[in-house]
Order: sequence, then C-alpha cells, then structure tokens
Amino acid sequence: MERALENLMYSLRWLLAPIYLGLSLAVLMLGIKFFQELFHAFPNILAMPEVDLILLTLTLIDIALVGGLLVMVMLSGYENFVSALNITGDTEKLSWLGKIDSGGLKSKVAASIVAISSIHLLKVFMNAANVEPEKIKWYVIIHLTFVGSAFAMGYLDKITRKPGDNL
Repeated sequence: MERALENLMYSLRWLLAPIYLGLSLAVLMLGIKFFQELFHAFPNILAMPEVDLILLTLTLIDIALVGGLLVMVMLSGYENFVSALNITGDTEKLSWLGKIDSGGLKSKVAASIVAISSIHLLKVFMNAANVEPEKIKWYVIIHLTFVGSAFAMGYLDKITRKPGDNL
C-alpha cells in the first residue's frame, strides 16, 4: 500500500509539465509585446523626446528580463521537478542546465525580481514629475522589501549550503 502511494505521488509530478509548457506561451506573449512596443515607437522615433526613448528602452529591458526569468524557471523547474531534459547532440545545451537546484533557482528568481524592480523604479524616477510623491515612496519601500528578501534568502542559502554544493 505504501509503495503504491509513493509511486502515485511520484507520478503526479507530471502534472507540472503542462504548467511549464504554459510558461513557454507566456514567453511568446512577452515576445509579441516586445515587438509591439518597438513597432509603435519607430514611426515617432525622430519626434520622441529623449526621456520617452529611455523609458521605452527600460520597458524593453524589463520585458527581456521577465522573459529570461520565465525561461530559467521553466527549464530549471521542469528539470528539477519533472524529468531530466534530454537535449540532442545537435542542440546547444545551456551551461547552467542540470546545475541549478531548487535553492539556487529561488536565489536566481529573487535576484531577477530585484533587477526587474530596479528597472521599474528607475522608470518611475525618470517619470517622477508625473507620479505622486506618495506612490514613489511606496515604490521605494516595495523595492527595498524585494532587496531585503533576496539578501535574506541568499544569506540563508549560503549558511545552509554544504561545501562543494553546486548551484
């Protein structure tokens, strides 16, 4: 009975596979949004103020970082929790695949969230004339919360990791 229950629970990990596939659709949506932003900007590029161009560039960087985060979570999560990825010899395998455990993945996700939050905060500062001071204060508090959380997670991971463990 116990063995059957354990086998069932182990087999249920495959329920995560469609979720990771769904993340690939989210990457596709981000790609569409990225090129939509570029498409809308090009006709007005010569008339666009420099600040607006910088804000657009920060938006594109934001989209790229979120896309990279999704790919990292999708591939690492699948490999850690569902099944090893069998990449054929003709396909270039990313060097970090198979090396990031769930703790390392959490640290990388936290660092990515801090980077995304930093860019969003920079966008707010670049557009500060149009943002209420109270909102700016809350953006800073939220960003500092992300930074503190990422630091705490990294520190806890460092003190609990055994020497020789890989990310």
